[in-house]
Amino acid sequence: MNFHIMTLFPEMVEQGLTTSILGRAVENNLITIDTVNIRDYTDDLKHRKVDDYTYGGGAGMLMQAQPIYDCWKAIESKIQNKNADGVSHKTRVIYVTPQGSVFQQNMAQEFAKEEDLIFLCGHYEGIDERVLETIVTDYVSIGDYILTGGELPAMVMIDAIARLVPGVLNNDVSAETESFHDNLLEYPQYSRPEVWMERKVPQILLSGDHAKVDQWRLEQSIERTRQRRPDLYEKWLAEHPPKLDKRKPVL
Repeated sequence: MNFHIMTLFPEMVEQGLTTSILGRAVENNLITIDTVNIRDYTDDLKHRKVDDYTYGGGAGMLMQAQPIYDCWKAIESKIQNKNADGVSHKTRVIYVTPQGSVFQQNMAQEFAKEEDLIFLCGHYEGIDERVLETIVTDYVSIGDYILTGGELPAMVMIDAIARLVPGVLNNDVSAETESFHDNLLEYPQYSRPEVWMERKVPQILLSGDHAKVDQWRLEQSIERTRQRRPDLYEKWLAEHPPKLDKRKPVL
């Protein structure tokens, strides 16, 4: 899978996404991280300026349409040129903005099906609306708060998406049992020693009975979700309504 990041600070993104698990994924050619400096596409060759004052007044500067559009066009052309089937299609462009839909695990799963994704990282007071209308396909936020730029949110999303790419995790099954799978939080987990500060590992986990362990983990996930994320619990409950005991009369 290929991630293309349009940014004013490529070093920031590269340093954050080329270590640990994602770094190994890059080395193993499972994913690529392509950072593209928007300043390289400005018409202002002397000052490499990419921002200007907003029409109508207001505080701060706005990123201009031209450098962003030309940057996107260069990335899109590169993507289309490598398509072996020769079929042209518009790559999904994710604009990182607090005005977008809130990023969730199901969104990460959807994006992970793509071969290429382009991320647009804004700065200053935002980006000229005309270029957004021209190139952006998805407006996505990581939460209801404001950051100084789009690089950190883009890195958060790329991390969440990349780990769903086959082979990126050493154990692909782990992605199916983590928090938010089936709207449940992950169950508690334990490692050695068996007793730590007088706290013991639950006996069921030492039993060797995998069916009972699986049932215990499911019960723990359900209860943890009910206590910590009642909103997710309600979603899970709607999809898994309790079964009526036919031996008892319904009152």
